[in-house]
Amino acid sequence: MTVFRTSMRNFFAHKGRMALSAVAVLLSVAFVSGTLVFTDTMNTTFDKLFAATSSDVTVSPKAAKGADETSQTGKPESLPASVVETVRTADGVKSAEGAVSSMSVTVVNADDKNVGASSGAPTIAGNWTRNDLRSMEITSGHAPRGPTEVMVDADTAEKHDLAIGDELRTIAVTGDFRAKISGIATFTVTNPGATVIFFDTATSQRELLGDTGRFTHVNVTAAEGVSNSTLKQDVAAALGGGPYKLQTQKEAADANRADVGSFLDVMKYAMLGFAGIAFLVGVFLIVNTFSMLVAQRTREIGLMRALGSSRQQVNRSVLLEAVLLGVFGSIAGVAAGVGLAVGLMELMSSMGMELSTQDLTVKWTTPVIGLVLGVVVTVVSAYVPARRAGKISPMAALRDAGTPADGRSGWIRAAIGLVLTGAGAAALLMAARADEASEGSVFLGAGVVCTLIGFVVIGPLLAGGLVRALSAVVLRMFGPVGRMAERNALRNPRRTGATGAALMIGLALVACLSVVGSSMVASATDELDKSVGADFIVQSDNGQPIMPQAQAALEKAPDIAHVTEYKWVDVKLTAPDGTTESDGIVAADPTYAQDLRRETVAGELSAAYGKDAMSVGDAYAKKHGVKVGDRMSVVFPGGRSAELTVAAITSDDTNVDKGAMYTNITTAQRYVPADKMPKNMIMFAAAEDGKEKEAYAALKGSLAAYPQYTVQNQTDFKQDLKDQIGQLLNIVYGLLALAIIVAVLGVVNTLALSVVERTREIGLLRAIGLSRRQLRRMIRLESVVIALFGALLGLGLGMGWGTSAQKLLALEGLGVLEIPWPTILTVFVASAFVGLFAALVPAFRAGRMNVLNAIATE
Repeated sequence: MTVFRTSMRNFFAHKGRMALSAVAVLLSVAFVSGTLVFTDTMNTTFDKLFAATSSDVTVSPKAAKGADETSQTGKPESLPASVVETVRTADGVKSAEGAVSSMSVTVVNADDKNVGASSGAPTIAGNWTRNDLRSMEITSGHAPRGPTEVMVDADTAEKHDLAIGDELRTIAVTGDFRAKISGIATFTVTNPGATVIFFDTATSQRELLGDTGRFTHVNVTAAEGVSNSTLKQDVAAALGGGPYKLQTQKEAADANRADVGSFLDVMKYAMLGFAGIAFLVGVFLIVNTFSMLVAQRTREIGLMRALGSSRQQVNRSVLLEAVLLGVFGSIAGVAAGVGLAVGLMELMSSMGMELSTQDLTVKWTTPVIGLVLGVVVTVVSAYVPARRAGKISPMAALRDAGTPADGRSGWIRAAIGLVLTGAGAAALLMAARADEASEGSVFLGAGVVCTLIGFVVIGPLLAGGLVRALSAVVLRMFGPVGRMAERNALRNPRRTGATGAALMIGLALVACLSVVGSSMVASATDELDKSVGADFIVQSDNGQPIMPQAQAALEKAPDIAHVTEYKWVDVKLTAPDGTTESDGIVAADPTYAQDLRRETVAGELSAAYGKDAMSVGDAYAKKHGVKVGDRMSVVFPGGRSAELTVAAITSDDTNVDKGAMYTNITTAQRYVPADKMPKNMIMFAAAEDGKEKEAYAALKGSLAAYPQYTVQNQTDFKQDLKDQIGQLLNIVYGLLALAIIVAVLGVVNTLALSVVERTREIGLLRAIGLSRRQLRRMIRLESVVIALFGALLGLGLGMGWGTSAQKLLALEGLGVLEIPWPTILTVFVASAFVGLFAALVPAFRAGRMNVLNAIATE
């Protein structure tokens, strides 16, 4: 009980000093809790949507794509209308209704603006059925009654200012067709952002499937008292087998959830990973806080030991303070995490993915995980300072506060740090020289971990030399105040090293990712310059195939030398060694050999576009012993097979179309039925000599009515690639900002406690003539040099990681190393401002000290 009271007294006596450490725990726990609440809420949203939109039993073609996939042919797989009548005769069926649904459509308004979702969610077109009433209700107008009417969901109508009577144009594989809005339907569950439009059944069949006698699936409702599983068995018996897939409501919902689940899982674990980094940085803050508190309470702890307190009691007292810190920080963190999740939901809504707070999901496991993590991390971080406190002898009560041992780093620690750093550097070097990516990734991971731990351990040893070097450049110009700031930073290398290490972790990751990102852009740009001969690239923004009417418009554009079709055809290949694999072959026009320059290791690529000819990549050729002149058995979509002659073997030393096999598009058309032939996913074009500008404008003009497609010249394509990588890096930097914020709190806490520790010293300096302004400057300069020390370690370490990672990526074709010096220098300079900001409050408090009271402080 005495230990508990002592811990409570010390905790609240130093509540100001504990506050910043509590904020670090709060932020880290908030990020974990917020991530869990946000992803659980997204899962709840999709679960409700899929459960509401799935019928008791759904019958669909076996070959149907997943819920998140568009058809390569532009038409979804379908089944004959006779299946509906067969299903109706099954036992246990209350009703069966044929439905049409397609995601291979684009809907534009009267100004040719795409009214589809901007968040990446699909545009879904189909017929209005009774099953849709499970998730929607018509709130304005009426359902479509003929080919000139269409109904749209309320969210889309609101976003794009659509009203009843407005005309929409739907772009489908069968052609463009127009219809006026007859009604608006509102979701009764949350719609995460999809655009949904409805036609009458005949129009949906004719325009989306090209056949009025087919449906994409059948919605079956169970009779009263019949379970979904029993209904599924009865329907299967009525169908008597065949190429059909039957799913109960739960099975359909689970399958749809699985389609989006991988995305949600990646996002969840990525965010938790960044939360882990913040926790790691918080460890340094907590260790520093308790180390300094223990040092400042040396006399107090020594007196407790003299009065009979055991080592274990002192140890438990400090650990109990850590538990209190962890509990308070974690409880506040869990609450803040819920707020963070709501903020993320609002952010996603502004980007087009609608998430309702009514679906906010806080599972009981979330606060438990947050509380346990926060307390465990805090207690583990305080363990070493607690053991140090337990070792304080009773004689320490007779000495001044603080222990001389705190001011120097032990030789054993230095030796361990050097060994770890050396081992990590060796592992990074082996990763850079690895011949296989799998082997190199193991060395890279080991190198990152070892060098990180090594730098943390060796930090106090590095602090002496690096702080002196930085001070010579940054502080000496400030005269005696600068020299005092330097000595303060060097006074306790262990503390300076731990504070700098907290900042080092976040900045090391920033530097590493900057190097990798810049190298990826430079490598891709270099590859494009060497390989891509096409002047223009045409593709969809959202993975839609290029519709025939858009292709026709492209081919009619003036000033164009040629337009190249590019189709990806799923096939089954049988190599000469008898191995059969499912793979894909690129069916393209012969002009593609001009649009993409590919080196060959055997044969001529132009010959691969001859009759019944093809090429293979050299990795495939080596694996299966394929040589020029060998014949490959190829089974195309629709079941027809062909014997194609290998006319060329292309080099896989590339990053564009790596491993691709080529054949003439006419060869594919000879064996693939017209209704099974994939549409172009991308097309290429070349301008007539000297007509590049005119051709560029002509191509853009030809696709003005098709906003889902973009025309890019090589400059546009490179900039788009750079922007995509830049956006990804900005998201990562935003997440890493949490760790950097915690590190800044560490600098603030270190300075604040350091000021308290030096109260008497500060009073003496003021007494002999140091002005308040000089005192504040001294503390700010100390903070700046500590921040620059952490930045120097982090940026140097990160560039080493990034360089090794790039050498590893070179095995995958990213062969150009580029160090983004402007970014590195900007981050380094920004670190000085971080140091200035962190010192504002400690410097202000130091300047306000009463001189006489400070001198009288024990």
